[in-house]
Amino acid sequence: MKSILITGGARSGKSTLAQELGKKAKGEILFVATAEAGDPEMKRRIRAHKKSRPAGWKTLEAQTHIGKNIIKELGRARTVIIDDITLLVMNIFTACGEKSGAAVLEKAVTGEIQELINCIDKCKADFIIVTNEVGLGIIPGDIISRQYRDLLGKANRRLAQRADEVYLMVAGIPLTVKKQK
Repeated sequence: MKSILITGGARSGKSTLAQELGKKAKGEILFVATAEAGDPEMKRRIRAHKKSRPAGWKTLEAQTHIGKNIIKELGRARTVIIDDITLLVMNIFTACGEKSGAAVLEKAVTGEIQELINCIDKCKADFIIVTNEVGLGIIPGDIISRQYRDLLGKANRRLAQRADEVYLMVAGIPLTVKKQK
């Protein structure tokens, strides 16, 4: 089955492209939402995202262990959209706690991404995965932000290696980074 990774900056059109690809897909869609509504602004964002999705899509809200959750909830879905890995990694940071140390965080993120890759390999569905590219800016000034950026970069790299296609969104325009032959 095919997997697509869509990366880019904030508000670059990643989720929009993922949904457009999902609308063109045949069969049922499982939409995996990783966001947690931790504040009023995030609650508004989540409501807006929900409204933008077709009513017929099944939604799975999973903040961690998305690979295992997808396998449980896949049902007859032929396409899985994950939006997004950026928040998944943040959820792991939150669950582990700031003071858990780099080794604990790296093990948790690596395990989560490997679980997702195993899920992709096991499921008879196409995957469309959204993530942010956070490594193009300045080096963050604090250790937690640097650890987050580095671990998200490693997660993105592993997912891109597994993906059949990778797109970088720039100002709403998808640039092909990797295309299946």
